[in-house]
Amino acid sequence: MTIHELRIAVLIPCHNEEIAIATVVRDFRVALPHALIFVFDNNSIDKTSQVAKDAGAIVRRMPLQGKGNVVHRMFSDVDADVYVLVDGDDTYHAASAPTLVARLIDENLDMVVGRRVTDEVAAYRSGHRFGNWLLTELVGKLFGRSFTDILSGYRVFSRRYVKSFPALATGFEIETELTVHALELRMPIDEIETPYKSRQEGSVSKLSTYRDGIRIFGMIFKLFRQERPLIFFGGLALVLGTASLILSIPLFITFVETGLVPRFPTAMLVTGMMITAFVSVACGLILDTVTRGRQEMKRLIYLQIPSPKIES
Repeated sequence: MTIHELRIAVLIPCHNEEIAIATVVRDFRVALPHALIFVFDNNSIDKTSQVAKDAGAIVRRMPLQGKGNVVHRMFSDVDADVYVLVDGDDTYHAASAPTLVARLIDENLDMVVGRRVTDEVAAYRSGHRFGNWLLTELVGKLFGRSFTDILSGYRVFSRRYVKSFPALATGFEIETELTVHALELRMPIDEIETPYKSRQEGSVSKLSTYRDGIRIFGMIFKLFRQERPLIFFGGLALVLGTASLILSIPLFITFVETGLVPRFPTAMLVTGMMITAFVSVACGLILDTVTRGRQEMKRLIYLQIPSPKIES
């Protein structure tokens, strides 16, 4: 099999992108002439579907609202060797797609992220830059390593990545889940700089800086609790146990001096906190075993899918 014989699918999730979608479809048709281009319309109230179809895309509808839900459906329905995921707002550089695909194939990787590079302030506002940096640093601290742009919507995946990805997120937090999935299974991954530009005039972003930022933080918290339960519940136990010991010091001193425990409610609180700390440790140990079993299952599914064999 040569790189031209690979089945490449370009996946474009869309919601009200009538203005930009035709340009996106045409640009990726030029960049990847052998690829099938799929546009999944997520309840658009404009002419997104018709415009995409006229431009030559395969259009499918996804009634369950949210980008994460659309990605889940795309990964489930589309069969290919290589998947290119890109937003339909015409902000990403289609001409970089062959480079991303070549890196994935040549180095036998499972995910390549297009790191956004731009000098346009309007394209990548300072608030979004700071939020992306903060979330990227947080993911790196919690999961050991990360990219420099975990929120990029421009990514290339291997088939084995796509078919082992559970896709639990429902909205824009899907990019965080895509990143953590690769990190948890220790997949070979890379990142390439790609140009990034402003939306076309009249095109409106669906991303809410604060609402979706909070949802992304929530997703990181949820994934940390799920994938690192021993650290999470062990940390909770440490906090509760330390607080319990600090509160118990005056009680112990009073008991040694008088033989009495005059502050009975405090004694009950201290006892309850210490019991909860031990329960947290037990929960962490049990859930850690469950998590390891779940990761092993995902790893086995991942390993059952061969990577593309490219002739030199």
